[in-house]
Amino acid sequence: MNTSSDPLSAATEELSRFLIADATLGETLERVARLALASIHPAEAVGVTLLEGRRTPITVFASDTVANTIDQAQYDDDAGPCLDAFRLRNIVSVSDTTAPVTERWPSYRRAAMDTGVGSTVSLPLVAGEATYGALNLYARDRFAFNDDHLARAQRFVGQASVVLANASSYWEVKDLADNLSMAMQSRAIIEQAKGKLMAANDCTADEAFGMLARASQRTNTRLRDIADRIVNPPLNATPKPPPTGRSNSSRAP
Repeated sequence: MNTSSDPLSAATEELSRFLIADATLGETLERVARLALASIHPAEAVGVTLLEGRRTPITVFASDTVANTIDQAQYDDDAGPCLDAFRLRNIVSVSDTTAPVTERWPSYRRAAMDTGVGSTVSLPLVAGEATYGALNLYARDRFAFNDDHLARAQRFVGQASVVLANASSYWEVKDLADNLSMAMQSRAIIEQAKGKLMAANDCTADEAFGMLARASQRTNTRLRDIADRIVNPPLNATPKPPPTGRSNSSRAP
C-alpha cells in the first residue's frame, strides 16, 4: 500500500519508526499530537491530556488556545468527555456540543460554545493495564466525526499509546538512573572528605560526618558541596577542614 496517499498510514508508520531516545518526552508528545492533527480529519485542533503523578490531569500539548481552553474547563469542573475517556477507558464522542446531553458537563459545554467548537472526540491513551491520559480532537462543525473518522482515530491512538508509554517509561528510568548516578557520586565524595577529616582531626567516621553536617547547616550549603571543597580545594586556597566543634579549653596549652 502507498502510504503517501494515506495520511493515517503515513502517521502510524512514522510512529512505529520513532526513536524515543532521540527526543525529550515533551518533543515526543508534540510530535504525536501534530501527527494526529495531520492524519485524522476533520480535526482542527488537538490536545493531549496526561495524568500528572498518575492522578491530576494536565494538558501537556495543545495545538492552539481552543484545545487548551476546553481541556482546562473540564479539569476545573472535574467533568467532561476527556476525563470520562481515560477514567472509563472508552472513546467519548460528542457530535453536537450544544445538545442536551452535554448539560452534564456545564463547563465543557460553555467553553465549547464560547470557542465555536461544534464536535469533539476524546480517546483514552491505554497501554496494557495502564491508562496515561487522553487524546482530544476538536472540530468547528457539528457532526464532523463519522464512524470512519472514529475508526481511524482509534487506529492512530493505539499506536500512539505504545509510543507514549515507552517514552514515559524511558524517561522515568533515565531520570532514576541519573539520580542514582548522582547519589553514588555524592556518596563517594563525602566518604573521601570524611577520610581527610579523620586524618586531620584524629577522629572517628561519625565525628567527621558530624563536622560536615554542621558546616552544611551553618553555611546553608549542600553537604556534598562542602565535601567537594575539602576533597578538591581551589588551587589558590589552603585546604581548611571544618572546625571540629570540640572545645579548645580541654586541650593542653
